[in-house]
Amino acid sequence: MNILDVMNDQEAFAPWFEGPSWDSWRVILRAAYALPMSPQELEVFAELAGGRAPPRRRVRQLFVVGGRRAGKDSIASLLAVYASTLEEGHRGRLRPGEKALVQLLACDREQSKIVLGYIRAFFEAIPDLGAMIVRETRNGFDLNNDVSISITTNNFRQVRGQTILLSIFDEVAYWKSEHTVKPDYETYRAVLPGLMTIPDAMLIAISSPYRKAGLLHEKWKAFYGKDSDDVLVIQASSAQPNPTIDPALVERELEDDPQAARSEYLGLWRDDLASFIDIEMIESCTDLGVTVRPPRSGVYYVAFADAASGTGQDSFAVGIAHKDRDELVLDLLSEHRPPFSPSAAIADVCGLLRSYNVVSVVGDKYAPGFVAEGFKGHGVSYAYSERDRSQIYVECLPLLTSRRARLIDNKRMAVQFAGLERRTSPGGRDRVDHGGVNGHDDLCNCAAGALVQAASRPGVMRISDEIMEWARRPGPTTIAYGGGHGGAPRFGRTSRLGAVDLEARPRAGPA
Repeated sequence: MNILDVMNDQEAFAPWFEGPSWDSWRVILRAAYALPMSPQELEVFAELAGGRAPPRRRVRQLFVVGGRRAGKDSIASLLAVYASTLEEGHRGRLRPGEKALVQLLACDREQSKIVLGYIRAFFEAIPDLGAMIVRETRNGFDLNNDVSISITTNNFRQVRGQTILLSIFDEVAYWKSEHTVKPDYETYRAVLPGLMTIPDAMLIAISSPYRKAGLLHEKWKAFYGKDSDDVLVIQASSAQPNPTIDPALVERELEDDPQAARSEYLGLWRDDLASFIDIEMIESCTDLGVTVRPPRSGVYYVAFADAASGTGQDSFAVGIAHKDRDELVLDLLSEHRPPFSPSAAIADVCGLLRSYNVVSVVGDKYAPGFVAEGFKGHGVSYAYSERDRSQIYVECLPLLTSRRARLIDNKRMAVQFAGLERRTSPGGRDRVDHGGVNGHDDLCNCAAGALVQAASRPGVMRISDEIMEWARRPGPTTIAYGGGHGGAPRFGRTSRLGAVDLEARPRAGPA
């Protein structure tokens, strides 16, 4: 039975796919599996595929760029059941004890459970399918034909080494990771070798479109509307595969937020979003192997904090930086990742600040009163930033592009910088923030905030000729320097003739 026979089987899957509302999906499946199409179906296919000709053989990769509620997960679950139970391409190609995998990948494991839930419903409702299950787990089940259906951790390291019958990339345009800037590319490259040993293996990526970047957009640019027998790219609004969607509701969403609704319901790429800075720029400003710069005497340090409650997903972070001539130097990033005690985090941060002789920190207005009082209790004043995070990023950008900024080697910070998005409002004003759902920018926010602060300070101050002449006089000499920003205590150094450390420059501040 081919995929259309299965979809239309009245004793199996037909009850889930009845009616003409699934006709567009039937056309897409006919094209992906190189099945014959009627003239009317060819017209529908040309509209969905950008005018290209149908593939002459079953494709290896299917990318569907579609609006919300278009039925993408329902079709993905059908294909997963078809590949795992009715196709036999893995027979004779597995080693003893090896299983072919139908893997489900999404932004996170919770989202992967949506498709798994649809698959489970098929096996529960169709007795012949249910009889094939030999072991069921929280993440899937093993079948009696040497096939496993399972949610796989979306990590390019953990998908390696598997023999893959079908790989489903769900909502791939929204994939995020704390470990790599391009999780979609990395996972894609890691999965491909696992698909090579089974002739009919297939990769299916289904997603609503987002910004013009990433694996889905790259495949769309390369293959949408262009003939290929290996890769098929489909682009559709929500209503094309699912005409039951109320157009009045879509129209209302378009009026409320045109750019978001164009992506969510019309299946079009967003024009108002762009990457703020690329990873190559961050790497060019990074001192590789330098994870922290210890405090030095005579240097004026500044700090920026991003507070959090300890119970959500955000981290409590702080960045410390200084100005060295024309360079802005990031010295330290500290992060408390949830769960944590806010009071304990503040105590730890204040200890770090004191080690750099910093008694005043700037931060956002998270939990006004509590955070400031917490810092005050440890002898550190907490001032609210005059700039919001978007302004901080915009002011930090020229420091990075001009290579004036010197960053420490912190992978999470680099990934967060590269994940920032520039969003253009209808009024033409740009806003910069972390992108997508569950995005993070705690570390890059503190790094940028500290660098921008350092750029506005006088930084280190050279010892004047007058002071040096005075220091060369015979006998003990005391040199006292000013109090610096935020009421920092005065400090002094006593030295005999010739014992003045010329490298340890005094901090800036009123004499």
